[in-house]
Amino acid sequence: MDEEKRREDKRLIELALGGDERAYESLLSRYRNLVYSIMLKMVRNKQEAEDLTQEAFMKAFSSLATFNDEFAFSTWLMKIASNNCIDFLRKRKLRTYSIHEPVQYKDEKIEIDIPDQDPSPERTLLQSERSRMIEETIQSLPERYRYVIILRHKEEKSYEEIAEIMNLPLGTVKAQIFRAREILNKKLKEILN
Repeated sequence: MDEEKRREDKRLIELALGGDERAYESLLSRYRNLVYSIMLKMVRNKQEAEDLTQEAFMKAFSSLATFNDEFAFSTWLMKIASNNCIDFLRKRKLRTYSIHEPVQYKDEKIEIDIPDQDPSPERTLLQSERSRMIEETIQSLPERYRYVIILRHKEEKSYEEIAEIMNLPLGTVKAQIFRAREILNKKLKEILN
């Protein structure tokens, strides 16, 4: 992580611990989009992602005195957010819907059509179909594999950051990413053949 950003985070944390409300607001504005984007990928519901983001910041800010500045603030914050999200998913056992599959409502199936507004429809169709297949395949992974793949390939976190966020040994993270990639490759080959 950029050293200047870490120093600025440390300064803001010290100010926040001293009671400076603007420092809290600055930390929130710096990391809100990051937390929200990961929560949204995990729960696939904007309102729940918003709620989980707020909860993550409330928990982080109430524990700010325990932050160890040896680590990046973003890593510490994501660990809090991801643990909170995992707890939420375990409690809820969410039922999710794909926009690519019809939704059963009473006695009818409702299909969601999304218009394509790209000027080159063939290329866009191929790219979006590929992205959709990959996204659906990622979403079909067991929770522990799905989360490490999202952190590694969508959020571009290092293995070390993922280990810290998920509170797992580095070897376990590497093994889970390896296994998740194997499952993804197998499923994508089945789809494409």
